[in-house]
Amino acid sequence: MSIETLTPYAVFGFVTLLGWWLLEVAASRGANLAQRLEKIRRSSKKGQEPQPPEQVNPWAKLLETASTAGKVLEPRNEYEESKLRGRLAAAGFRSESAPSIFLGIKVILGVVAFLAAGGTALFSYGMSQKALLYCILAGGLGFYLPELVLTYLVKRRKQAIFLQLPDVLDLLVVCVEAGLGLDQAMRKVAHELRETCPQLCEELAIVNFQIQMGRSRAEALYELGSRTDVDDLRTLAVTLVQAEKLGSSVAQALRTQSEALRTRRRQIAEEKAAKTAVKLIFPLVLFIFPGIFVVLVGPAAIQISEKFLNR
Repeated sequence: MSIETLTPYAVFGFVTLLGWWLLEVAASRGANLAQRLEKIRRSSKKGQEPQPPEQVNPWAKLLETASTAGKVLEPRNEYEESKLRGRLAAAGFRSESAPSIFLGIKVILGVVAFLAAGGTALFSYGMSQKALLYCILAGGLGFYLPELVLTYLVKRRKQAIFLQLPDVLDLLVVCVEAGLGLDQAMRKVAHELRETCPQLCEELAIVNFQIQMGRSRAEALYELGSRTDVDDLRTLAVTLVQAEKLGSSVAQALRTQSEALRTRRRQIAEEKAAKTAVKLIFPLVLFIFPGIFVVLVGPAAIQISEKFLNR
């Protein structure tokens, strides 16, 4: 084998080892300080039996590595950071390290896709412009794939909360009319519907926890709407706060909101049903009509062509 043949493999191996070394360095620098202090404290104690070594959780190690790699793409200001945290919270990820892990996953997937595509492209096309283009496209796809997944998760969770909200409001009305306060009613609903409406009941449990920790009900409800990014929950928060300030019936406000949501959900279903006829035109024209045309007109066309050829 000549040097020109071995050059692509050597370049690919060098880039792979370099990326792996950078990830190892980032992971070693991002080790948890509390674990280090705990090891020092254990080693300083005397007269105790040696403890077995701790088992390393590969999932926790992977998350730690992703969190460390995500520091490369840290937001430049508080607005970008709060925007990213809002998107992650709308998808259900509310931990403190969620932004760093998300950005780290983007970096790791981009590097892995770039290296994988680089090996395949170098093996197939060698050192050429086409191979470089494939590497760049694969790296960009791996980098932006978490964004697409996050957008899908946010959309699915918002849709689930919107569909679950009328049922939750109906049970809230029953609890409030039975004599429970709004806080006790939300706690009861979050407990009873945690299996059928997990997303919304989880958010109500967070609201109850915030109220127990001393936050006002209005602040907790407003944060519920902003955290989930669902317009109907924002409207519900405003309705409940206004009903509490004006002294009107909370049960009546909840019943009105539930009826409005059910009406809106029915209208959305009717709108989708009306669009079905228009959406069916394209598959009918492209796939159904050509087959029908061949079956109906094909025999006649064959007979006509045979008669003309016989003449």
